[in-house]
Amino acid sequence: MQFIDLAAQYQHLKTKIDARIQTVLDHGNYIMGPEVQELEAELAKYVGVKHAITCANGTDALTLSLMALDIKVGDAVFCPTFTFFATAEVIAYEGATPVFVDSDAATFNICHVDLEKRIQATIAEGKLIPKAIIAVDLFGLPANYPEIQKIADRYNLKLVEDAAQGFGGSIDGKRAGSFGDIATTSFFPAKPLGCYGDGGAIFTNNDEYAELIKSYRVHGKGSDKYDNVSIGMNSRLDTIQAAILLEKLAEFPIELINRNKAAENYEVSLSGKYKTPQVPEGYVSSWAQYTLLSASRDTAMAMFKEKGIPTMVYYRTCMHMQTAFDYLGYSVGSFPVAEKLAKSVFSLPMHPYMDAKS
Repeated sequence: MQFIDLAAQYQHLKTKIDARIQTVLDHGNYIMGPEVQELEAELAKYVGVKHAITCANGTDALTLSLMALDIKVGDAVFCPTFTFFATAEVIAYEGATPVFVDSDAATFNICHVDLEKRIQATIAEGKLIPKAIIAVDLFGLPANYPEIQKIADRYNLKLVEDAAQGFGGSIDGKRAGSFGDIATTSFFPAKPLGCYGDGGAIFTNNDEYAELIKSYRVHGKGSDKYDNVSIGMNSRLDTIQAAILLEKLAEFPIELINRNKAAENYEVSLSGKYKTPQVPEGYVSSWAQYTLLSASRDTAMAMFKEKGIPTMVYYRTCMHMQTAFDYLGYSVGSFPVAEKLAKSVFSLPMHPYMDAKS
């Protein structure tokens, strides 16, 4: 059994993907070719925003977003501690300070109650200027944006949605990628919508942010490639990857249904044995991972291994315990819910080509 069966997906889409790749090979526009613009239009349409701007990977998508928001030294950006390293890394890369937030015990996403407490504490301390929030759609479930947006508005903070795992999810029909001031996603192969290499995208309804990001992704480009109006970066999505993503995006709604069916099958068979993931009313998860909670994680994972079922742990070490962030001065016990999750969660295979017997 495969943890994520990309080979099965390719066989299902092989004829269409191969034809798309051949078209790129025929026209030879490998950088910013017509498929890139076609994909951006289709992504914007699917998510329901004015602008979708592709880039080289999901980490760059976050970096470009923070550049557009003018995040810099002396700024505080709030983000979950229980997430992948890139979410906090990009904050530090801009010279700002990540301020970590505990998790919601029910959804594993950023806790809006603890978020407000951390914002208030940062304001009271007076050393940093609160500027933005990065919320992560962990394991496919959108964060609680109705509450998070209220907090962002109350403290005049920008809100970035990290939808790398959440693409395809929604809240009351509003799709992941459309929340906050700017949203990002990753097309890393293991993500719900993935390419065959690295790739990413930024979503926004703000015209100014969109133009800045388009410039920043090509060396701060102005009217042409020899007119550089700002310091940017080199972060373009390859045309071949865009071509692959166009066929995958066309199939994605069906795959999303299949992912939810697989999650329903897991719920039926495992709910009496483990704490299974629950989706709040009005929410749809894209099930980037199907994650269980067990006080005896190692024993549980060994049992699944004996049955030929692979497992993975996301994430063993919270951000506040990473060596790179020792300078922030956090300690064990600073984020009790997140620390408990790091010791007890594990994920089972999840992809659109599973069957009930898998």
